[in-house]
Amino acid sequence: QVQLVESGGGLVQPGGSLRLSCAASGTIFTFYTMGWYRQAPGKQRELVAAITSGGNANYVNSVKGRCTISRDNAKNTMYLQMDSLKPEDTAVYYCTAWLGSRNYWGQGTQVTVSS
Repeated sequence: QVQLVESGGGLVQPGGSLRLSCAASGTIFTFYTMGWYRQAPGKQRELVAAITSGGNANYVNSVKGRCTISRDNAKNTMYLQMDSLKPEDTAVYYCTAWLGSRNYWGQGTQVTVSS
């Protein structure tokens, strides 16, 4: 059974940092493109960052310079380092992985940025 499990969310003050993790199991994700989406209340889910199997990364403009996506294929794990967090970063963050027609999602982890 393929599973993606996110962790690392929580409550943080503006300007703070969080590191999200996505642990994958059930298959080898080395060749998958992986990414982080987020969904804030009342808004559509948006792609925050993605990383290819070769390590090429892309970011939505709103997080460029503040977030870094990475992966450790040996551990089947992906990360999202988020710095200088803003209240508008508040959302549920979802891990996803895709390869061809295969697409998997985690259950999400809540990130709340508030003073």
